Amino acid sequence: MIHLDEMEINQCDGCHRCWSDGNCRWKDDMPIIYKKIAGCDVLVLGTPVYWFGPSAMMKSCLDRFVYFNSPKTRSLVKGKAVILVVPFEDTELGTADPLVAMFEKSLEYLEMNLFARLLVPGLTRRGEVKEKQVILEEAYGIGRDSVTHRG
Repeated sequence: MIHLDEMEINQCDGCHRCWSDGNCRWKDDMPIIYKKIAGCDVLVLGTPVYWFGPSAMMKSCLDRFVYFNSPKTRSLVKGKAVILVVPFEDTELGTADPLVAMFEKSLEYLEMNLFARLLVPGLTRRGEVKEKQVILEEAYGIGRDSVTHRG
């Protein structure tokens, strides 16, 4: 598990240096994240909705997925299953639509498989999801199904 708020992630400036020699001009923690993504069977991405999009840290991380758009590294993520988990305060599911659409397009572009979406509206404080048994059961089912799907 990676907590982006504990990582140093600089913004992508689109220079594509990572395509030429595999190294970004920024010396930060993204190589650790790339290695974990490449090595996982199923990638779970979680971010709250902030102003109809992801957190700034998640957006910076996602922007740096340009590394996987290189012909040299595309195979590291092509076909990889992704589970998107999105908690948010509003009670309207549509609040998450712009964020989900951004992930759908980005993952589709990288030929990754958005296997499942877990939208969790109505959360107002950290840890509150633990009180929502139905959501926890849904999350468990998604995890179970992702293992079955891979196998």
